[in-house]
Amino acid sequence: MRVPRLCSAAVAAVAFVSGPVACADNKEAAEVHYVALGDSYASGTGAGAYEAGACKRSRYAYPRLWAARQTVTSFKFMACSGARTTGVLANQLGVLSPATTLVTVTVGGNDAGFGRVMETCVLRSESDCRKAVSDAEEYMATTLPDRLDALYRAIRGKAPTARVVVLGYPRLYKIVDNCAGMSRGKRTALNRGADSLVTTVAAAASRARFVFSDVRDEFAGHELCSGHRWLQAVTIPIDDSYHPTARGHQLGYLPALDSADPRAKG
Repeated sequence: MRVPRLCSAAVAAVAFVSGPVACADNKEAAEVHYVALGDSYASGTGAGAYEAGACKRSRYAYPRLWAARQTVTSFKFMACSGARTTGVLANQLGVLSPATTLVTVTVGGNDAGFGRVMETCVLRSESDCRKAVSDAEEYMATTLPDRLDALYRAIRGKAPTARVVVLGYPRLYKIVDNCAGMSRGKRTALNRGADSLVTTVAAAASRARFVFSDVRDEFAGHELCSGHRWLQAVTIPIDDSYHPTARGHQLGYLPALDSADPRAKG
């Protein structure tokens, strides 16, 4: 639902999902208290320029980019490389409160064994790759939904009036005939796995009545094998591999957040 553009961007960003808000003149109405949660795709792993610590939080990650261009009263960047749903639940929600007005979250890939699947597909046969993707899809269908539901309930419990935007994951590959590295069959299997992950995350966001943003349309045509450098291939250090670059965050994730939440636009 689009809020009439009668309020400032800061007021509009705090609007609750249930409907439009009226403009107010007092300072409190304009406050934006933003908390960014999630895994390496939210922390900015792969984008470089990391802050100190093990979480690989990048200055080019989409939460920092969004907060930097807004009039934000407070910004808590909690996303951490390697986080699973249980880790977000245990380690990242402590900064949420009834005063929180906006939450973004990207998580679920590590629960489904993203790293293990990629290692298998890079180092082993096509049949092994397909099996790894199928095993991950089974997990997504049977176990991940409950984990996401538990996390989303906890977010809502701690931030009862916040607007919560769940951002998904891109497909990794543009399917073309000639591309160095993995076979076409492996690339197709990995894209199928990405689609399954997005379907699971989107369904959980819908059950929680959160806003879901599917980043696959923003990344379409810019995946690996496109030559556009929106995603990292195999890198040194290895944990940056298969993550969005700074360009991917700026031109992919940030517009996806805007399109999901027009009230957050500057």
